[in-house]
Amino acid sequence: MSYKIMLVEDEKNLRSVIKLNLEMEGYDVKAFEDSASAWNKFHGAWYSLLILDVMLPGMDGFELCRNFRKIDKHTPILFLTARGSTEDRINGLKMGADDYLVKPFHLEELLLRVKALLKRSPVFNTVKESEEYSFGKNSVNFRTYTIKTKNGAEKQISKKEIDLLKLLIENKNEVVPRELILEKVWRYTSAPTSRTVDNYIVTFRKYFEDNPKKPVYFHSIRSVGYKFSSSIISK
Repeated sequence: MSYKIMLVEDEKNLRSVIKLNLEMEGYDVKAFEDSASAWNKFHGAWYSLLILDVMLPGMDGFELCRNFRKIDKHTPILFLTARGSTEDRINGLKMGADDYLVKPFHLEELLLRVKALLKRSPVFNTVKESEEYSFGKNSVNFRTYTIKTKNGAEKQISKKEIDLLKLLIENKNEVVPRELILEKVWRYTSAPTSRTVDNYIVTFRKYFEDNPKKPVYFHSIRSVGYKFSSSIISK
């Protein structure tokens, strides 16, 4: 799967150069010249990494980062800026950024930082797999593709169901975007109106929830994605 990067940079020439070099490394890059355009395209999509200039027209990069973090706490963010004071760096990190690169910079350094951030991304690094995961009265065995439901019944489920459960559990208490689920589990992208994942979530609620109409574990976040909630640690 190709990593998908959002680049927000108002300097046209720099934006083009960065985009070209990232694409030469095999990344899928969506480039924007201002915060408004980037923000409008962020909803209903997923990205492996966000690269933001700080001094943008309208909403600056700090504010854009803060807004991103309200709905997405795990995607790494890299700031690009000519403002290299210690105060600016601290401010950027407080806003939720993961790294801060001061202009002018060498393209090789940017590419190395991008690579390092992607390696640390929790969405794309597989959590060390446990054979079995338990929550409430339920359990999932990832090796045998079996589940134990709230009623104590054991059931064999499909690989797709196991893959989706694994992705949601690996990102426990975080919203996983619908597009990311389709890419990781079904290996394709689809329009945000697709009901494919919705049907699986409904099935999971029937398996695991005491009251499927008032779910405790499997939540749908409208127009964004899905979340598995649990305070229970796996076996």
